[in-house]
Amino acid sequence: MFVTASEFAIDEMGYAMSRLDIESDLFDGGNAINEAGSSNGFNRPLHKVDDEIVQLTNLRSGPPGRLMPGKQQLPVSPVRMLAGREGNYSGRGRFSSADRCHVLSRYLPVNGPWLVDQTTSRAYVSQFSADGSLFVAGFQGSNIRIYDVDGGWKVKKNIVAKSLRWTVTDTSLSPDQRYLVYTSMSPIVHIVNVGSATTESLANVTEIHEGLDFISPDYRGYSFGIFSVKFSTDGRELVAGSSDDSIYVYDLEANKLSLRIVAHTADVNTVTFADESGNLIYSGSDDNLCKVWDRRCFVAKDKPAGVLMGHLEGITFLDSRGDGRYFISNGKDQTIKLWDIRKMSSNTSCNLGFRSYEWDYRWMDYPPQARDLKHPCDQSVATYKGHSVLRTLIRCYFSPEYSTGQKYIYTGSHDSRVYIYDVVTGAQVAVLKHHTSPVRDCSWHPNYPMLVSSSWDGDIVKWEFPGDEEGPASTNKNRVRRQYYH
Repeated sequence: MFVTASEFAIDEMGYAMSRLDIESDLFDGGNAINEAGSSNGFNRPLHKVDDEIVQLTNLRSGPPGRLMPGKQQLPVSPVRMLAGREGNYSGRGRFSSADRCHVLSRYLPVNGPWLVDQTTSRAYVSQFSADGSLFVAGFQGSNIRIYDVDGGWKVKKNIVAKSLRWTVTDTSLSPDQRYLVYTSMSPIVHIVNVGSATTESLANVTEIHEGLDFISPDYRGYSFGIFSVKFSTDGRELVAGSSDDSIYVYDLEANKLSLRIVAHTADVNTVTFADESGNLIYSGSDDNLCKVWDRRCFVAKDKPAGVLMGHLEGITFLDSRGDGRYFISNGKDQTIKLWDIRKMSSNTSCNLGFRSYEWDYRWMDYPPQARDLKHPCDQSVATYKGHSVLRTLIRCYFSPEYSTGQKYIYTGSHDSRVYIYDVVTGAQVAVLKHHTSPVRDCSWHPNYPMLVSSSWDGDIVKWEFPGDEEGPASTNKNRVRRQYYH
């Protein structure tokens, strides 16, 4: 269900719209129709980010030109935009990408949910392919499923890994959708041919799952595990973050490890390429720091281009805006932070002060006395609160550029929900409730208003606008619920 303050009906069709932009499409009198208020603070601006990210967001998700004569009011209704396009008031004779985002970003994927799959294993990882035709879900243990989205969500490939350590910790699909890599608490990353005709891919029985060795020649430590792995935009490299405090880059064309950086002083939980060039790498760690690495100008081995401070606890996930400048991070201090790498510093000399409490996120609730603490040297551009980051490495993302202009940030949560925030105001524009266990990962379709959430309760469900004709998924009250462990 979509959590609201009341059962207010938006319109006769029951379509769910963004809480920020709801207005009548049937009457164009200039008056917006808003949902009822909420004690949770929907519609209430929580902060003001710097002007540049506001301008960039507005350029991507707001109509740049005049659509109709007379006084311009924002947001512009779809009826008014269509009339303006037909009358060619903009002079373009068509919608621009910003016009498209202005319309689509108002219709959030909040209806449903509809059940995609239901298992007895916890879902750890889920992600749409770059074109949205495939969806990957990784489950606790050794099972990974790839669904054919355009083919009615049928299982295209059922991958069963062997000889894993603990579980599948991450997966990544190549940009051309030919290969999938998966990791575990091992320095060996496995790669699978997704395009093969074999549906049941049992490791080294029905298909070869080639192992890529991430141990560097100069490594003298104990065996390590990999928490995060990503393909580069051109599909030629992999970047990985590990439990030995390091970042690894693997050259797939040369079939060898090309770079190891001792990057942090604790587990590197998350790592990603900053943009399509592959030159910049972002990393986040349990040492509370985000770091930026520029492969073009290493001044010294293991020295970052810059450091970003602001989280009070470890970082669970990073997502890049794709412009080589902005990214977001999810933290165990129960916040998402937005960063501009131009604000990074060269050192971490800031003193955090004495922490008056002991806390372990794997089994304890976040201390109430810590919720209002602030980092004395916070370099973040904005902070988003409301969700909870406990028990596992919960992930957050920018909404798609094509359909929303990256106007939103969305995240899973330990409290079994999916939260959607407005980038500029920080307001919660939607909270999706269905699951009964932590939502570790979720993914927004790159082109359509569809979001899929995966949870430790074993459910994979999709949320849509306006939804399909099938009945929404109902929670099985008789299911045996498992205890939460990391």
